[in-house]
Amino acid sequence: MVGGGQLARMTHEAGIPLGIKFKLLSDTPQDSAAQVVSEVVLGDYRDLDTLRDFARGCDVITFDHEHVPAEHLAALEADGVVIRPGREALVHAQDKGVMRAKLDEIGAPSPRHRIVADPADAAAFAAEVGGFPIILKTVRGGYDGKGVWFVRTPEDAQDPFRAGVQVLAEEKVDFVRELAANIVRSPHGQAVAYPVVESRQVDGVCDTVIAPAPGLDEELAGQAQELALRIAKELGVVGHLAVELFQTKDGRILVNELAMRPHNSGHWTQDGAITSQFANHVRAVLDLPLGDPRPRARWTVMCNVLGGDYPDMYSAYLHCMARDPQLKIHMYGKDVKPGRKVGHVNTYGDDLDDVLERARHAAGYLRGTIVE
Repeated sequence: MVGGGQLARMTHEAGIPLGIKFKLLSDTPQDSAAQVVSEVVLGDYRDLDTLRDFARGCDVITFDHEHVPAEHLAALEADGVVIRPGREALVHAQDKGVMRAKLDEIGAPSPRHRIVADPADAAAFAAEVGGFPIILKTVRGGYDGKGVWFVRTPEDAQDPFRAGVQVLAEEKVDFVRELAANIVRSPHGQAVAYPVVESRQVDGVCDTVIAPAPGLDEELAGQAQELALRIAKELGVVGHLAVELFQTKDGRILVNELAMRPHNSGHWTQDGAITSQFANHVRAVLDLPLGDPRPRARWTVMCNVLGGDYPDMYSAYLHCMARDPQLKIHMYGKDVKPGRKVGHVNTYGDDLDDVLERARHAAGYLRGTIVE
């Protein structure tokens, strides 16, 4: 696996019961996955020679991020290295312009959009879609709210272009909530779909995921799952695909983003599904039969633990575990920085209000924002 973050850490964990030998390319020995994987290669994923050396002896290469240069992926595939998802699929998660063009081609519903050249062009786009505000995004490299600008005036449109990067303009969607459809697809075309979830953001970062999305019409949920499965097939995705969606006030769904790896909106599956997203991703990239994606409980809630004040983590564990014996805590071994994702908690049960309260209390206590 290329990338040493928490996604690699949890994917490695899912492979342990199967006896999978896991090799990791990581930036530093302190990275989340590098702390727990036995075979770690330290190096820069942006260097082709490093990637080639790393690939020797690997049956298959997969990723915990989308940032490996496309030309390096092409070179590895030319060398005969098996990459899942492959370069032609992964480019749609790397480049928002390419993604939008392909979604248009296959008829997947999206916000109105186009590449804009400068602030004046952004203002012209705003006029085309009914005026400001609009959303501007870097075509490559943005995540967790980074590389995204909420633009209210022509003057606000200056900042994205100062970095000298290509910029995508999108209409501001009048949505009621954000959803995510997570699916896993194998090389021979077997695919499974998890329940559609509601994803709640705070300051552009995922805060809470509720599975399944409360009150979501069955027909619309089915449409979201079918859309995600169709996108995976059309793009040739192998492994996990998260399709982030807007649910609009007029009852439609629109594609916001794609991620071709295990995803924050699927972390609930570790404890809330028969087969987790991580276990199914491992199965898919190794072309093994996929596992059952059905939920174990009526409701599962995931809350991210963000960096805060940790005066005594042992005491925090004592409190959280004693208060809620069913609570599941997943910490990533990261250095604590304000706003950084350092872990998550999962709760489950039959009463949504209770499940939500338990998850929020535990995440807040672990962060230090709740002290009793």
